[in-house]
Amino acid sequence: MSAALQGSLFDDAEEMSLGSLKNARRTMLGRGAWIDVLPAWLAGASTLFDLLVDQVPWRAERRQMYDRVVAVPRLLSSYREGDPLPQPILAEARDALSAHYAPELGEPFRTAGLCLYRDGADSVAWHGDTIGRGSTEDTMVAILSVGAPRVLALRPKGGGEVIRRALGHGDLIVMGGSCQRTWDHAIPKTGKAVGPRISIQFRPRGVS
Repeated sequence: MSAALQGSLFDDAEEMSLGSLKNARRTMLGRGAWIDVLPAWLAGASTLFDLLVDQVPWRAERRQMYDRVVAVPRLLSSYREGDPLPQPILAEARDALSAHYAPELGEPFRTAGLCLYRDGADSVAWHGDTIGRGSTEDTMVAILSVGAPRVLALRPKGGGEVIRRALGHGDLIVMGGSCQRTWDHAIPKTGKAVGPRISIQFRPRGVS
């Protein structure tokens, strides 16, 4: 498939490599939730974006929404535990995250889900990853972004002040603690001219 991405002046490295997770900055959200943010964790993000666009078996889905079936406003691909990931750098990222967060998480990241947001009309609605253990247990979801920046919004369940983080160009965000149970997150639609973005979500077993 084809998805045009204008190269970033901030990411002109062709060789892909990961930085140190020790530089991640933690923000306590309240209710036992927190996020770690690490800009430009991945060098060569534009290279990875191009490879993923061409190599990943992207699929379009349709889902029941009240009394009608609607198109999911993004393309998807998923890799279960044991599935080979589409690029070695993603296995390296998963293993680095598992090692760094082992003292808190107590288990490795095992699965990967990919979303391709083609333009500003693609989005994901407010939700928490509460299918499975995330509904009752503290856990972590790590998201690596490549491509054009898009806003990831977070808000307390039931409403409250919205926190926004623009993620792209190899940025990493890790949502931890009770975040999936007590906070919601979303990628809002935007009328601005934005390029495509791919998010790679790493999760432990039984979290989706």
